[in-house]
Amino acid sequence: MSVLKKKYLKFVKKQESNSEKFQDKQKQLKYFYLPLCRKLFKLHKVKKRPLVIGLSGGQGSGKSTISQILKIIFHYYFNLNVASFSIDDFYKTAVERRNMSKSVHPLFSTRGVPGTHDCKMLYNVLRALLKKNFKSIRIPKFDKSIDDRFKIQYWQKILKKPDIIILEGWCVGAKPQKLKDLNKPVNILEKFEDTKLTWRKKVNNELITSYNKIFNLIDKKIYLKVPNFKYVLKWRLLQEKKLRLRSKKKRTMSKKQIERFIMFYERLTKNMLKSYQDNDFVIFLDKRHKIRSIKF
Repeated sequence: MSVLKKKYLKFVKKQESNSEKFQDKQKQLKYFYLPLCRKLFKLHKVKKRPLVIGLSGGQGSGKSTISQILKIIFHYYFNLNVASFSIDDFYKTAVERRNMSKSVHPLFSTRGVPGTHDCKMLYNVLRALLKKNFKSIRIPKFDKSIDDRFKIQYWQKILKKPDIIILEGWCVGAKPQKLKDLNKPVNILEKFEDTKLTWRKKVNNELITSYNKIFNLIDKKIYLKVPNFKYVLKWRLLQEKKLRLRSKKKRTMSKKQIERFIMFYERLTKNMLKSYQDNDFVIFLDKRHKIRSIKF
């Protein structure tokens, strides 16, 4: 436990900024993260194969941080091999999205929504990680500062067969809407730039087909529930501020750019917030970005 605590506190400290300090670090580990990992560990023992965990939540909710905390606990406390990656790493290349924006709809040039990921690649990676005869595999990495994939030599290498696979991302586990629910625009982006509903319908159809195939491989879904949608913008702005401080040479977004960017995510994020009870575990976050409770 002492090794775990040391690794956990070291990681959390690195994630902190002057404007956002982590509250009750050791209590969070004892009362939230460890009990959650224990339940998942028991399930892994029953399954006798790699357990696939889907971790989702609105932008800026802390998915990447929590994903890494779970990885630390599984590794240092339960002695398990963990493969952890984001659905964001499977974005289509800038060229592919540019072509999609010409052939389907201009809004697809912006990464984010279903349809902008390489689902075939992600599905094949998950299948390869689940194989009994495991062979080492490379997982792509996406550089958001250049809005494109890293070169293959920088991709993540998975050398050992994983016991736990964590797939995190804002739309992981998202469900399609009824066609009639797509009619009313949720913001000015949909109202003025998707007048014929082409973009909305394509996103929805992608969830029905390609994404559903991927999400069916998930054993348990964890959802980070933000208080309401306005905190998605607030915390996404904070996320960008952290990025600016850490990587001064990299390109970041202005407040206006983020406000527009969030509109691409709004419909699905709100829909996922409404249906949060569909998940196996729900982590409730308060207005200070602190874990308030967990529904097991």
